[in-house]
Amino acid sequence: MADDIDQADTGSKKELTIQRTFVVINCILNVPLMVIAIFGNTLVVTSLSKIPSIRTASFKMLRSLAVTDLLVGCIAQPFFITSELTANPLVEKLSELIEFILCGVSLTTMTAISLDRFLALHYAMRYNTLIVEKSHVVFVSICMLWFTNVLMSAIYFWNWTAYFHIMAVGVCVCIFISTFSFIRIYLIVRKHRIQIQTQQQAAAQTSIQDQSINMLRIKRSAINTFIFYIIMIMCYLPVLVSMSLSSISYKHWTKTWHLAETIVFLNSSVNPGLYIWRLSGLRVAVVKTLKMIFSRKSNN
Repeated sequence: MADDIDQADTGSKKELTIQRTFVVINCILNVPLMVIAIFGNTLVVTSLSKIPSIRTASFKMLRSLAVTDLLVGCIAQPFFITSELTANPLVEKLSELIEFILCGVSLTTMTAISLDRFLALHYAMRYNTLIVEKSHVVFVSICMLWFTNVLMSAIYFWNWTAYFHIMAVGVCVCIFISTFSFIRIYLIVRKHRIQIQTQQQAAAQTSIQDQSINMLRIKRSAINTFIFYIIMIMCYLPVLVSMSLSSISYKHWTKTWHLAETIVFLNSSVNPGLYIWRLSGLRVAVVKTLKMIFSRKSNN
């Protein structure tokens, strides 16, 4: 009997040591990701303000997304590291609250960008009047996304199981809206391509070229949004599994699942690189910003 108790104590101590080691490793991984997120998103936000096309709704939402990723690096990750190392209940609650709000804003903003790209194609002639010229529409939409996610996060403190279930439904709704938008974008682009081909004999060559260039620009914008969306879903999928597991049976949940949160934070570090890679206008602005920074340092 005593031997069984000793073996159980030894096993629990070994498991506790493994979990503590994992916590330290997880925190170490977060440090470089935090630095990259802060530097990369600061650079993106600064550069986006210098692009004339920032008037478009998608670029404004992209800047909002970059600001959210910047807040992840500045606030969410420091709180996460502190909560992991101290195991303080209050810090853990604050860390979870901040993380849920910022991740929710990121996902819903990306969904809004996907929907915006669909509207730009579906209402091609009226889009500027409906969205671009009414700048307050985008501003109000972004504020509503923040307000909704902050309001929803309050449910976590009332009933965390109910919150996880609501979050799961919300994520499914976001995925459905984005998937619907991308499917419709594909169908509209294909329809326009067929129309352009059938009009080649009747229309002027310059008109055909203008339509082709415009369609190519919109298509590339939609592809860029799709790439950003897929990367985000890949980073968010592990934490969705973790949340589902903890809501179904908390006894199967361990500290190991906190790695899923680090993968979510990875998205905030990867996004700036994706934006610079896929958006040529932003890439030029980033180069100019970096040149300006280094020229100031050399002058000093």
